Amino acid sequence: MKLVAPLEVGIAVADLARMRAFYEEVLGLRFVSVHDVPPVLGAAAAMCDRGYRIVRLQASTGERIKLAQPMRATEKTAPAAAVLDRRGPAFLTFIVEDLDVMLAHLRGHGVRMRTGDEKVEVRDGVFLAFAEDPEHNFLEFVEYADIRAYRPDFHSGSRESDSGDRGRPGGASA
Repeated sequence: MKLVAPLEVGIAVADLARMRAFYEEVLGLRFVSVHDVPPVLGAAAAMCDRGYRIVRLQASTGERIKLAQPMRATEKTAPAAAVLDRRGPAFLTFIVEDLDVMLAHLRGHGVRMRTGDEKVEVRDGVFLAFAEDPEHNFLEFVEYADIRAYRPDFHSGSRESDSGDRGRPGGASA
């Protein structure tokens, strides 16, 4: 498989406005587009037979998150107790420049931290923290002591990103 654009992740949501505000205002993703898909096309695409609205948001490094909400509500499911208690996509990972800054930013916005107030060093030089978005999706924030060792493909000169986003919470990747 040869990808022609960065990976995109879709999240089915119950409250699109609340989720969009969180991902834009708290995490700093940029709005790209919004589209309404009618029921006949939603059913043909195997998304849902009620039609849906989809909002695309983009990270400073090009990845996109798509928030999709059916036009009519579905029954609610209980949030998972732990990250690996759910099947399928379990969490989104945001690799940040400064995890301490990101954690302070998240706490300042009242975001629920699943790993407590401090980052966890899971192996030498790899720090993480888990949080939840407003609909209880798990979000992982990671800081690598040596990001170039972890992603030499991304940090090899021409692909290196420094688009002025360093002022964002957590650095350029947040």
